[in-house]
Amino acid sequence: MTKQWKPANLNSICILRLSAIGDVCNAVSVVQSIQRQYPKAQITWVIGKVEAALLAGLPGVRFVVFDKKQGKAAYSQLKQALKHDYFDVLLHMQVAFRANLASLCINAGMKIGFDWHTAKELHALFMRHRITPAPRSHVLDGFRQFAKAIGVTEQNLGQIPSWQLPISDADEQWAKAQLTATGNSRTFIISPAASKAERNWLPERYAALADYATEQGFAVLLCGGPTELERNLSQAILAQAKHPITDLTGKTSLKQLLALLKHTSLVLAPDTGPTHMAVAAGTPVIGLYGHSNPDRTGPYLFRRYVVEVYHQSLLQQYGKTADQLKWGTRIKGADIMQQITVGAVTAMFDKVVAEQQL
Repeated sequence: MTKQWKPANLNSICILRLSAIGDVCNAVSVVQSIQRQYPKAQITWVIGKVEAALLAGLPGVRFVVFDKKQGKAAYSQLKQALKHDYFDVLLHMQVAFRANLASLCINAGMKIGFDWHTAKELHALFMRHRITPAPRSHVLDGFRQFAKAIGVTEQNLGQIPSWQLPISDADEQWAKAQLTATGNSRTFIISPAASKAERNWLPERYAALADYATEQGFAVLLCGGPTELERNLSQAILAQAKHPITDLTGKTSLKQLLALLKHTSLVLAPDTGPTHMAVAAGTPVIGLYGHSNPDRTGPYLFRRYVVEVYHQSLLQQYGKTADQLKWGTRIKGADIMQQITVGAVTAMFDKVVAEQQL
């Protein structure tokens, strides 16, 4: 059984969650609930390089970057960075094997990992203590079990998760300037690209949504990273749209993108990091899901606005429902997202606009 901590005897905490952007955004709300419970505790977060750039300046948190691109050297660098540290507790919030190896570089009186059912990639062998299972829950709810394991109360955890992500005044002003330049107080951001092309919707359908939003009185902006996949997708959308779109693809830092998502009216995105960044920024987001279960990985506060074909695809591929299969079962196929229709997304757009009074 995991020890129950009290504020008086928990002084140093290490968080191990390397990636990805969406997951670290979910984890922030949990880390900040821990800070409310233990305001004097020193918190160190071992995190990936890109993710650290997004969370830089998070109050009361020291980041130690684990750069996976360094290969074996990353472990030596981590061990060197933490050689003088001894933590009361390590919260090991990632089951990936590289994270499991990284946990060996961290000295802690107690190391807490996922429950037996959730653990994979030998995660269970690296941990002596485990969180209480949260079966068939959202990723964020699984993270919240770590806070409960170290005595964070329901009051400090919060019935509804909350976030305070730092954004500099310069990034705030830059984002507001881009949105103001559209000449419209109602703005709609499309962040069309996921990390894998098969999770993306079709460019002509994104273009149709952009046109629909414009006709409903919104200015439309495209956002994304500088990769070839993202640039090509944005160019394809621009080529097929009938109305002007402001293209900021590859033109923002992560902090600037966060600021844009914070100040826009509404976001449309597939299963990708900006979906969860929008949630953390408090902006309604329409999530497009086909390959993964939105009940597990959807935009936490706006899961009711997801347009998904996951469950019907699950029946088609496995002949079973999500409740009958292993939680988190993924759908395979390059044409899954094609099953999401323009009509379904425009209907959801109208629903969000009405409910949020945009």
